[in-house]
Amino acid sequence: MKAMILAAGRGERMRPLTDARPKTLLEAGNRALLDYPLAALAAGGIEQVVINLAWQGQQIRDFVGDGSRWGLDAQFSDEGSAALETGGGIHQALPLLGSEAFWLVNADVFSDYVFRPAQLAPGVLAHLVLVPNPPHNPQGDFRLVEGLVATGAGQRLTYSGLAIIDPALLRDCAPGRFPLAPLLTAAAEQGAITGELFDGIWTDVGTPERLAELDARLLARPQTSR
Repeated sequence: MKAMILAAGRGERMRPLTDARPKTLLEAGNRALLDYPLAALAAGGIEQVVINLAWQGQQIRDFVGDGSRWGLDAQFSDEGSAALETGGGIHQALPLLGSEAFWLVNADVFSDYVFRPAQLAPGVLAHLVLVPNPPHNPQGDFRLVEGLVATGAGQRLTYSGLAIIDPALLRDCAPGRFPLAPLLTAAAEQGAITGELFDGIWTDVGTPERLAELDARLLARPQTSR
């Protein structure tokens, strides 16, 4: 099973930390943020990873190399000087991802979620990992009703940035810059997305303050080998 790591974002909220390097190479716990999902995917039995690039993409290429440091085969989808957003970036990478469902991982999410090779049931276009709402997203994104992701009124949970995606979700989209969220919403309204609640360690490292908090937490815990 393959995975795609979304790493092309400019990281505007992280400036000035991202003025000279990509957000995914900022460090927490003396390791680049990108190091964590790469290690977790490899530990979960994922063998091939596609990483999209835009801002300071060469630095990410240099850091990852061929992926062998993690036991992965790494490929890159270069979006040029301007990122294509989540949907457009995935769509451009589809030739590298193939026809089977793949893990999608936001590179700026830190989690102890355990990845594993998995398949989607017939007719299912995605499987979302949802988490309890953090302070910066108190209203949440989706409901979870008997294993199905739903929209509408009711108790919502937050999309974690971790998902299994069927390429068919994006196959009819036109190339270009567009977000993933409207596609997920439309598929959820059709009953075509499953989900799970994850209540383990999870942080959306979207601001310098959250990065500093994560760094302090990781440095305070006993160090373990990768």
